[in-house]
Amino acid sequence: MGTEEVKKALDISDWKSGVAHDQWIALPVSGQRPPARYKHAAAAVDEKLYVVGGSRNGRYLSDVQVFDLKSLAWSNLKLKQPNADEFEDRGSLGILPATSGHNLIKWGNRLLLIGGHSKKASDKITVLFIDLETHLCGVLETSGKVPGAFGGNSATLVGSRVIVFGGEDKSRRLLNDVHVLDLETMTWDLLEATQTPPAPRFDHTAAVHAERYLLVFGGCSHSIFFNDLHVLDLQTMEWSQPQIQGDLVTARAGHAGINIDENWYIVGGGDNKSGCPETLVLNMSKLVWSALTTVKPRDPLASEGLSVCSALIDGEKYLVAFGGYNGKYSNEVFVMKPKPRDSSRPKIFQSPAAAAAAASVTAAYALTKAEKLNFTKTEDSNSKEAENSFSEQDVTNEIKAIRQEKDVLELSLAEVRAENTRLRGQIGEKNGTHSELSKELVSVQGQLIAERSRCFKLEAQITELQKVLESVQSIENEVQVLRRQKSAFEQDMELASAVQRQGSGGVWRWIAGGTGNA
Repeated sequence: MGTEEVKKALDISDWKSGVAHDQWIALPVSGQRPPARYKHAAAAVDEKLYVVGGSRNGRYLSDVQVFDLKSLAWSNLKLKQPNADEFEDRGSLGILPATSGHNLIKWGNRLLLIGGHSKKASDKITVLFIDLETHLCGVLETSGKVPGAFGGNSATLVGSRVIVFGGEDKSRRLLNDVHVLDLETMTWDLLEATQTPPAPRFDHTAAVHAERYLLVFGGCSHSIFFNDLHVLDLQTMEWSQPQIQGDLVTARAGHAGINIDENWYIVGGGDNKSGCPETLVLNMSKLVWSALTTVKPRDPLASEGLSVCSALIDGEKYLVAFGGYNGKYSNEVFVMKPKPRDSSRPKIFQSPAAAAAAASVTAAYALTKAEKLNFTKTEDSNSKEAENSFSEQDVTNEIKAIRQEKDVLELSLAEVRAENTRLRGQIGEKNGTHSELSKELVSVQGQLIAERSRCFKLEAQITELQKVLESVQSIENEVQVLRRQKSAFEQDMELASAVQRQGSGGVWRWIAGGTGNA
């Protein structure tokens, strides 16, 4: 169902009554709307949505717009420049640089603007702050291993640290580094991780699970769009790519994500051809994708470069989406009230084989411990019954249950090993195909080299022909000169002949006259 189908003439004073679970509603707006945009940054604080910067028609924006989720009215936040003597209200222009593709993190009573593309960007990444109480805006000095300037990255708050991943630098080089900014000391560091990291990318999303696991989803390179999910264990500093269940997820970039409890909501995105119409939710404990609702392809929510935040309004949690681009820039505000979902215990992200092996070892250890407990109980049968927390029958039943669980886990381990064997076979086939394609590539490269050589020869022949044509032109010019000389000579000859004939006739007339006189 598209948002235009559920868009109602809501009562501004009681719009929440018209919001159903897991359905997007376009909010009515009181007063003037801000300029439409995409690739901005947004944060929800105290029932207000703060929208900072963005891009429109190739122009970066530098304004700060505030949407009151109670009155449904927009306002422009006037920023002040830090000055010890005087705070001059100059507006945001000139204080906040025009920026696009950045991140916004709430820290205390401040909004921190991290990364992004700006025409006045320095060689190093800049961290700006906006004080929500005083409306002061300025640059925060950082130290340590300060990364270079980039945009299109993700920035995720984990405790008092911001984990920054990926992005695109000023020279359009794609990144897959992991940087961390300690907000207590404002010190940067570069994290070194093992295993296979995600491919370099930008315009992806990231979230943290159980304060330990950094999840990275989607994004794109300069030619490829991704739908993969990668996990970085922030304790062991190991990358992994876990198996995901549930609905098939299409590749996308420029989407927005926000996590509420164990659920990670993904909105919008696209592949430069069409927008992604479905709103996804990933259960981060069970690693299961599901599609909540679907809008029409040209709906403002099926856009790239939009934002989504989580807002607490009158004690209830809402998703708030704004902006984006899908052939048309948007400045609409949408809300959705997520349906309460299961909140399971955190799951250890690791490969299926490792998980099954670990579970099998745990079960075997528990079995050994239980058998030892049973043996000790028999040996100390004269001790008081109250000193043992389990009866003999209870221990026997638990041993049987653990043995059954161990059998199930061993069966699962066998299945995983069989699956790994099958995957190895597929990898072998892919390697064979890759080898054949490599041979074909070498052959095509050889043909290309031969064609290039042939082209060089043809170019040499064309050069020679051009020279011949130039010489022919020179000969034609000489022929024209000779023709003109011949024509002039012929005219001279005719004139001389005429003069000669005229002179000969006069002599004969003189002779004839003399004879007559005689």
